[in-house]
Amino acid sequence: MRIALFTETFLPKVDGIVTRLRHTVEHLQRSGDEVLIFSPDYGLDEYKGARIYGVPGFPLPMYPELKLAPPRPAIGHALEKFQPDIIHVVNPAILGLGGLFYGKMLKIPLIASYHTHLPQYLQHYGLGMLEGLLWELLKSAHNQAQLNLCTSMAMVEELRNHGIERVDLWQRGVDTEMFDPDLASKEMRSRLSQGHPDSPLLIYVGRLGAEKEIDRIKPLLEAIPNARLALVGNGPHREALEKLFADTPTNFVGYLHGKELASAYASADAFIFPSRTETLGLVLLEAMAAGCPVVAARSGGIPDIVTDGVNGYLFDPTDEQGAIAATQRLLAHPEERETLRANARREAERWSWAAATRQLQRYYQSAIFSQSMPLAA
Repeated sequence: MRIALFTETFLPKVDGIVTRLRHTVEHLQRSGDEVLIFSPDYGLDEYKGARIYGVPGFPLPMYPELKLAPPRPAIGHALEKFQPDIIHVVNPAILGLGGLFYGKMLKIPLIASYHTHLPQYLQHYGLGMLEGLLWELLKSAHNQAQLNLCTSMAMVEELRNHGIERVDLWQRGVDTEMFDPDLASKEMRSRLSQGHPDSPLLIYVGRLGAEKEIDRIKPLLEAIPNARLALVGNGPHREALEKLFADTPTNFVGYLHGKELASAYASADAFIFPSRTETLGLVLLEAMAAGCPVVAARSGGIPDIVTDGVNGYLFDPTDEQGAIAATQRLLAHPEERETLRANARREAERWSWAAATRQLQRYYQSAIFSQSMPLAA
């Protein structure tokens, strides 16, 4: 198949969406499919054999790592030259609307996928009054596609409840070779804890954005005085978080990649994830694959991954003491923590990027087939 993939974000940005797209593109290309990626222009023109068509754009004022790239007629010319069998639009917002438009105009089958729970993000940026309008815009965009994919059943139900049609599940995936419990190391633990390897080590990995609610981790440090916290990642809320956590034993590590990131997960005692805006939470799967016990909010797509008391702990996000109690329990019972580690790894081993991509290919083939069928008389 020839697949035109439209995305509002791609390398060199680092987040869960880009990670999923990287692995998807790699597995599609490896299986003999040909992918053309349309993304804002970040200076790359190729990834794993897939050509990248960079569309000029401008940085988002609140979040300069992201670029807004308005569609332009040259995209249509590139599509006509590539002759795709299908167009896949990831999080249709700005550039993705061009994918929807040209898909309709050129009569190319369309699939869209939903990865960022933007309506909930609005609450964290003082724009909650726009939530109803945003759902209407999302419905208008997504209902142009023959199929809409979500990465958790919670999001499948939420989109259906807001009038988005033809919704199905695109299963999760994780690199269980990269993320491995055997990569735990004293050196990494000492680095993350800033020279206190014997103290309980809590870790968060992900974007430092207001919607991730990282500020809700601070009470844990106050309740567990000897604990250390490592925040791995970067983002627009970092400066505010540095001020908030200034009087705590918190290490702002910045980005880690590859084996370093895998070792960071494996070397920690608990992965703390307070976000209530996750459609899936890929970092949770990475932590679990690395054998790091998870303490996470019971919200969004998270319960699809974490089974409370079996492979991690879930807490009620409306209960201010919930995360504290769960973390204290985890740290106080070493044997139970080891059981959670083993169960988390077993859960992660059930999922692979190859299987997730094979499922996506079946969705592509079904959409292509359904559009090629003649209308009944």
